[in-house]
Amino acid sequence: MYEVEVKVPADLERVRERLTELEATALGAVVQTDTYYDAPHRSFAETDEALRIRRERPVDEQDSEAVVTYKGPLVDDESKTREEIETGIEDGEAFNAVLRNLGFEAAATVSKRRERFELESDEGYTITCDAVDGVGEYVEVETDATDEDLESAREGAFEVLDRLDLDAADTVRTSYLGMLLEE
Repeated sequence: MYEVEVKVPADLERVRERLTELEATALGAVVQTDTYYDAPHRSFAETDEALRIRRERPVDEQDSEAVVTYKGPLVDDESKTREEIETGIEDGEAFNAVLRNLGFEAAATVSKRRERFELESDEGYTITCDAVDGVGEYVEVETDATDEDLESAREGAFEVLDRLDLDAADTVRTSYLGMLLEE
């Protein structure tokens, strides 16, 4: 499975207003803390891969859930489309200990407040408004796709950006981790 994602810098207040005009459905707000790891046997920065543990909790709650995610290299020059394998884990701290004992090292942590929305007419796409600590405000449009659906999924993501009055020419392919490390 592939995650097809386009991301642009944006004024989140203006985007929220546009989402209201389009009668988008709010899917909730969460706080995410992503810890990224370097592998002992290769450099993920060089291979354009990522391994992370994400802890996520609703904005108004303290209990969090954890998932581990592998992201493969980008597959095109227009978006952040890449293979993504993700699974829930019972205990993020225990899995962190497993990775450390295998020689993986925590490289950086990215924290953000994420609001998710969905447009009824663009079924299958999630719009996220991200306020990323130390990086800024961004909007992501994403969906999952198979090999056969990659091109149409990418085109659909750009169409959603257009409906939000956001310019596809502003697309950023650098991850939040990459942006944070550039600072």
